Amino acid sequence: MENSESLILQVAIDTPLRRVFDYLAPLHAAAASAGATDGPRPQPGVRVRVPFGRSTKLGIVVALADRSALPRAKLKRAHEIIDREPLFDPVGFELLRWAADYYHHPIGEVFAAALPVALREGRAAQERTVLWELTALGLSETESPSDRRAPTQRALLAHLAVNGPRTTAECAGEFDPAIIRAVAARGWIRERPQTALPAGAALGVAPVLRSSSIELTDAQRVAVDAIVGSGTRFAVHLLHGVTGSGKTEVYLRAIAGLIGERGQALVLVPEISLTPQLVQRFRDRFDSAPAIMHSGLAAGERLDAWRRARSGEARIVIGTRSAVFAPLPRLALIVVDEEHDPSYKQHEGFRYSARDLAVARARRANVAIVLGSATPSLESLENAAQGRYVKLTLPERPGAARAARMRLVDLRRHAVDHGFSQPAIAAIATHLAAGAQVIVFQNRRGYAPTLYCAACGWVATCAHCDARLTVHRHPAVLRCHHCGAQRAPASHCEACGRDLHPVGHGTERIEETLARLFPGHAVARLDRDTVATRGAIDALLARVRCGDARILVGTQMLTKGHDFPEIGLVVILDADQGLFATDYRAAERLAQTIIQVAGRAGRGARPGEVLIQTEFPDHPLLRLLIDAGYEAFAAQALAERRAARWPPYARLALLRADAKDPARVDTFLRAAARLAPSSLLGGDRGVNVLGPANALLARRADRHRAHLLIEAGDRSALHRFLGDWLPQVENLPAPHGLRWSLDVDPLEVD
Repeated sequence: MENSESLILQVAIDTPLRRVFDYLAPLHAAAASAGATDGPRPQPGVRVRVPFGRSTKLGIVVALADRSALPRAKLKRAHEIIDREPLFDPVGFELLRWAADYYHHPIGEVFAAALPVALREGRAAQERTVLWELTALGLSETESPSDRRAPTQRALLAHLAVNGPRTTAECAGEFDPAIIRAVAARGWIRERPQTALPAGAALGVAPVLRSSSIELTDAQRVAVDAIVGSGTRFAVHLLHGVTGSGKTEVYLRAIAGLIGERGQALVLVPEISLTPQLVQRFRDRFDSAPAIMHSGLAAGERLDAWRRARSGEARIVIGTRSAVFAPLPRLALIVVDEEHDPSYKQHEGFRYSARDLAVARARRANVAIVLGSATPSLESLENAAQGRYVKLTLPERPGAARAARMRLVDLRRHAVDHGFSQPAIAAIATHLAAGAQVIVFQNRRGYAPTLYCAACGWVATCAHCDARLTVHRHPAVLRCHHCGAQRAPASHCEACGRDLHPVGHGTERIEETLARLFPGHAVARLDRDTVATRGAIDALLARVRCGDARILVGTQMLTKGHDFPEIGLVVILDADQGLFATDYRAAERLAQTIIQVAGRAGRGARPGEVLIQTEFPDHPLLRLLIDAGYEAFAAQALAERRAARWPPYARLALLRADAKDPARVDTFLRAAARLAPSSLLGGDRGVNVLGPANALLARRADRHRAHLLIEAGDRSALHRFLGDWLPQVENLPAPHGLRWSLDVDPLEVD
């Protein structure tokens, strides 16, 4: 490179622009790079404060260069280098650069997504530790006190004289912080800042797995041995265990076997608030607490967990999708629990899949990864079939627990009372009388999905979306579940003045019906409305575990790994919602939901039963799922995907656009489609650009939504196309107010 004073920093800044920005290094940093000072040195992975337009922004140095595409005279000089060492270990740094390329997303937004908010705002990456030490004046005071007043302050002086410098935390065990400040104000003690340890240097004591009465089954033992046997090499283990088969115990034993004296483990879960039992299991079984990372934490808590992970103090990190970026310099194992869950996909901004990035991270770190689920995604099952993943199976529940018996209830043949068939009512009564608890699953919250006039057909619709308003009773309101708009409910039709009626059944109405049908049994409701406040979900689940609530009604939140040993019956009220949906993943999601919620029954010694209400009992999906199980369904679904050229036998990307004027959206997308490189289009391995087409919900929050679907025969063809096409799309003159985004590997074609 040229002389250090002219060193060029290539900086990723949190902006929607798909590029880095060149800056001259700060003079003091350039000098540090040349060895003249001990200040922060410019190096990839450190934060830097730079001028950007009329403001100042914080960015990440991604590379160093000695020349720029711009004339050197036009380059601005960065204000300061913030960090003494990179925030990311080499694997994490390269993962983020790869992710920006794979998802074709602005690199500055990718790096920003990997950092806690406090670090994006400039907080120190390493916690500053302060030691209090005696000054010369303080030392003389201990040897020859000028007077005998303030005995507590003098006790602090004596403590430091005997024990040497101590941190604030160490002093606080015996002395109030006010005493420390008072002694410092008198000039008797002073601060001595300590340099924080580099990443990984503060490796905590190896956590010990406490002994347990749990005896591993043969299948669990095989799974643990296979995972631990991977050692320090990359391997993906697909742990397909039926609900209640003991996947968590396999995770615990594998982590204990692999992190040893020097390693760390990352455990990803779909939603921390919905998997409290898994987190508690880790706290109970290991003698040191894991670090928890999720978006519900306060900024300071999130930063503290990040620091603990980066320093090595936290040997186990449990978190939601963004925890895939947690700094773990001594990573030894990754676990992705409920790997099929759509919550691992980010649907706004940087649209990444945490599960897929976890596999990419394990490959780069050369460590094992476990993908666990009772209902693995079709993509993971295909990877196992092709030998890319090692499939491990837990086919049975341990001990006396057995899989619940599932049967269909034909709604065409049985009378229905506010959503409940007579066989369902009778089964609930029987199980309650036997002392069991009951789960009722209805994947619609609110009181009713529609407010309807039977006289003229008028329906209450959202003024801002192409959607109907949902009726809520507590509080009484009509609410749009897409944009959040709400208004007071009307009692008479706006068109003809006749009485209006709520049509359909949401969880509120189901709760009301259950209270009427079974007045002696307490009902608890689990949905987004009942657990909106902090601590609400813990209180509700505690009611279920202690037996106070005998009936639990809720949405798909019920499927998230809860273990209720006294559940004897699960009733699925409406299994037909996903049978005829246009989304190609609808059947897979319906099958996963049915199996997951059914798995809440029969987890203890009590036998379980599952009733599935449907108007289509002969539907092939339901019959195959009930008669042959999830694996048979998955095999059939994969065959259909292959014939239709849907993932995993094709690769997709979605260019979405929205604006208040639908004509502007259509014009933009048609212009983008015309830019598609003709040399890369067509053929079995080529690319097809389909659309424009309206989203399933074409208008949301007063914005019209449409998309182009890009379909390719393989991954390389898709990315070659996107690499050529996107720069041209970026140069299109976007109409005023239009927003567009790219989603690679979308979960929904909407």
